[in-house]
Amino acid sequence: MPKPNTPSLLENWTQKTFDTVEEGVLVAQHRLEETGLFSDEALAELIDSHPPEHLGVSTMGVDPNIFDWREGHRGDESGAELLELVNSGQLWINVRKVLDHHPEHAAAIDSMYDEIERNKPGFKAENRTANLLISSPTAWVPYHVDMPVNMLWHIRGKKRVWVYPPFDTRFASIEVLEKVCAGEWSEDVPYNNSFDRYALVFDAQPGELITWPQLTPHRVRNLEGLNVSLSTEHKNSRARRRLNVHNANYHLRKSFGIGAKSIEVDGLTAHSKQWLARGFRYAGKFAGKEKEQFVYPKSFVVDRDAPHGFSLLEGQEEKVAAPHEELQPVAS
Repeated sequence: MPKPNTPSLLENWTQKTFDTVEEGVLVAQHRLEETGLFSDEALAELIDSHPPEHLGVSTMGVDPNIFDWREGHRGDESGAELLELVNSGQLWINVRKVLDHHPEHAAAIDSMYDEIERNKPGFKAENRTANLLISSPTAWVPYHVDMPVNMLWHIRGKKRVWVYPPFDTRFASIEVLEKVCAGEWSEDVPYNNSFDRYALVFDAQPGELITWPQLTPHRVRNLEGLNVSLSTEHKNSRARRRLNVHNANYHLRKSFGIGAKSIEVDGLTAHSKQWLARGFRYAGKFAGKEKEQFVYPKSFVVDRDAPHGFSLLEGQEEKVAAPHEELQPVAS
């Protein structure tokens, strides 16, 4: 753990700022851009040195009114060439597992988490992960939830973030969250533009952190410039229990026809559901039927000669559907 006198990358945090982490929607300041780890040259080097299996390339289509999220192949582009295509196209690069492969980035991220732990009694950031997000000036991300606790550290460019009321089943029903937590659906969930009247809307500037409670629905649209953000995630005993409660509810509903309505994470019922979820999970492993989280198949390749920087692979449809049966996510 870094020493307490290490220069802080958190700027102007008060005790109220620390206390709001995980409990509510928070906008705060950070100094990650000052580290020099996120210049074009540094990003290109990071991309080229990163394990290919942990570098994701996505596109969301060009019309935010049509759900068309896709995963694809990087092709033979170098890191610098890929950055150029992202800057001029409609692409989203996800450099996953940054903590495992880039010590300088890991030290900066861990220093921020450690400082939050020192200043918020009882707070633990376990199972830490970090993804570096590099996206086009007009890229967007559909309405979704994140299963771990998510913190969006914005570093370059400008983006608009819509955050919807946490723990409100009008915006992500109990049944929806069950299917996400059980792996039946991706984290993209049904959306209606009427939800927007209840959203908090933030225009994120470089040097701003936006974070919210676990499983809070949100969506993102870039506004200007090459966008660079760190998306860090963590869990702790309460966060794991929340996921297990939804997982247990899913199995109770699907296997026994019991519509368990409580999503509380404290108390005897929640702890019982946690053990029940673990039992279902171990039974699935034993039977060889453990459900894996939904992933999109790869359907395009980065192509510098194609409009928007990518070409669909042969046999792929012009449009792709979300993995759920309900209303498709549509941005207003």
